[in-house]
Amino acid sequence: MPMLADLSDPIDPDAVPRPVVTFGAAMADFRKVELRPHRHIKGQILLVQRGALSCEVEGGLWIVPPRSALWIPRSALHAISATGELEGFVAFVDPAVAQGLPETCCAISVTPLLRELLIRSAHLPALYAEGGANSRLVAVLLDEIATAQVEDLHLPMPTDARLRRIVDLMMASPAERGTLEVWAKQAGLSERTLARMIRRETGMSFGRWRQQLGVMLAVKWLAGGASIQQAASDLGYESVPSFVTMFRKALGTSPGRYMAERRPGSSASGAERTPAAER
Repeated sequence: MPMLADLSDPIDPDAVPRPVVTFGAAMADFRKVELRPHRHIKGQILLVQRGALSCEVEGGLWIVPPRSALWIPRSALHAISATGELEGFVAFVDPAVAQGLPETCCAISVTPLLRELLIRSAHLPALYAEGGANSRLVAVLLDEIATAQVEDLHLPMPTDARLRRIVDLMMASPAERGTLEVWAKQAGLSERTLARMIRRETGMSFGRWRQQLGVMLAVKWLAGGASIQQAASDLGYESVPSFVTMFRKALGTSPGRYMAERRPGSSASGAERTPAAER
């Protein structure tokens, strides 16, 4: 059995004197749990098997759907919440062995090998014997993290207080399709000033930033069990095809196929059973 961790309870992986410490996490009602901003001395990789995680890390928001993972560097301030029934693994990596691993937070694709290495390492005792097979397992795990492909499920978050108020409102009511002018008035700014501030703090135009927010929320909801129709409606789209078109332009595939590729025991062919309007 893997070491199991209730991520809503305090754990101290930083105190375990091993280069990598991996826990399995499973909770049917994890959607009610939010971890407030905190830090670890060690870096960590969060692998999601079922459900979805959203994680805000200094200056950005990441969504982690099934069969993806998030790398959080050492000492990075981060807050985590979950959607749906959660299953996954979290491995904490000592800075002494983190050479070659990403220096910034990033979402990464999970190869079958990386997934199996995390599962295998979670079956090790907390104070596993070092040297031999255990050390070789950890070394290959670190190599797989270092070479993992980065995924585009990142949303730059502004730091200006006026912009954050707008962001909070947009995330609370994503179906509101107000124009840049409408949002500018709510913030007490001119349309030109708001556009300039958004681009300066996020590197994106207002329209591009809002579209990326919609993509990330859709992935989060779909991973939590929402239908494509429900996700389209909650984002304020008048039709499913227009939502699917936006999703495909952003991620290169339809929402039906995207989620089919991430369901345990499913393959991309499962998307072919999705109604044509949703593909």
